[in-house]
Amino acid sequence: MPFLSATLDRVKPSPTIAVSNMARELKAAGKDVIGLGAGEPDFDTPDNIKQAAKAAIDAGKTKYTAVDGIPELKEAICAKLKRDNGLEYTPAQVSVGTGGKQILYNALVATMNPGDEVIIPAPYWVSYPDMVLLAGGEPVIAEASIQTGFKLTADQLEAAITPKTKWFIFNSPSNPTGAGYTRAELKELTDVLMRHPHVWVMTDDMYEHLTYGDFEFCTPAQVEPGLYDRTLTCNGVSKAYAMTGWRIGYAAGPEKLIAAMRKIQSQSPSNPCSISQWAAVEALNGPQDFIAENNKVFQRRRDMVVEMLNAAEGISCPVPEGAFYVYPSVAGCIGKTSAGGVKIDNDETFAKALLEEKGVAVVFGAAFGLSPNFRVSYATSDEALKEACTRIQDFCATLT
Repeated sequence: MPFLSATLDRVKPSPTIAVSNMARELKAAGKDVIGLGAGEPDFDTPDNIKQAAKAAIDAGKTKYTAVDGIPELKEAICAKLKRDNGLEYTPAQVSVGTGGKQILYNALVATMNPGDEVIIPAPYWVSYPDMVLLAGGEPVIAEASIQTGFKLTADQLEAAITPKTKWFIFNSPSNPTGAGYTRAELKELTDVLMRHPHVWVMTDDMYEHLTYGDFEFCTPAQVEPGLYDRTLTCNGVSKAYAMTGWRIGYAAGPEKLIAAMRKIQSQSPSNPCSISQWAAVEALNGPQDFIAENNKVFQRRRDMVVEMLNAAEGISCPVPEGAFYVYPSVAGCIGKTSAGGVKIDNDETFAKALLEEKGVAVVFGAAFGLSPNFRVSYATSDEALKEACTRIQDFCATLT
């Protein structure tokens, strides 16, 4: 009898975490490495949020809480969804988890049966397909190309839907591309979903507040109210509030689904950290002006990275609407050989050679379901980004 579960054979470790760990290990060994793999802001958590956490500790709010969130946080989430998205929810329709990943996983575990399908646009966040597989479902990958701005078209969504489809996972702005759907583009997708009432919508709105220029964020239930009763609107405080390590994600949806997710959570990690919950209350209810200031920094970095990568021989880098990633194509580098003698036959060999020869850690595109590309996180200092992009330019210039 095998000791380990056969389910583990269906999944693989997170490539983004692997790249970040590799960069840390190389740095610890004294190597000159610039890591561009981590998906977290380099800004510190705002002081008012940290002070709220300290106050919670001093007040003794260090005990177990309700399984899926304290009432004060659920009220803050309801207020946020009404304020920012025009969506009305009650606390009974809200679930709080240990990060956005747990929220998505709880929903999948609570709803998937063998043979159920989940449509996932590619490029996708690396965890989506594996979470579906762990939950016993089957990921159906719908590929969005660079020609469509890495956005799924209505025709592609229509073609992917079958009688077995249970969920459509929607992420805008996107990890890994930063692509954001306009209201008109999203309306085309919601029109398709309205024709298929058996398909539920799981949104990942984690990068909602990280948008640039005149782009305006919108979420599916906001664009098409007819989807409200079969949409799980997921979000969290990790990115916009620079709270990745605090591990607070949340979702709002139909009470029956939220209750099922609560049951899963009650028998797994139980409640999220009590101190983090009180910090999240302050994040959602407190001043929001710092977000716009941080976005100015992110947009400046985005523009610099896009310009420098497009100046690299063989690389083409679209301009993303949001998040803090770019997803350049290395199609012009495929088939060439690096100065170190590595044949660049795909984006993975490109990324490995770039790390070994120039000390720049990026995540290869195959990890996100679309090649030949790589992901750069520009959530790091201007100096590090400029040096990294210069090294990428040098690496590409030596390919023959």
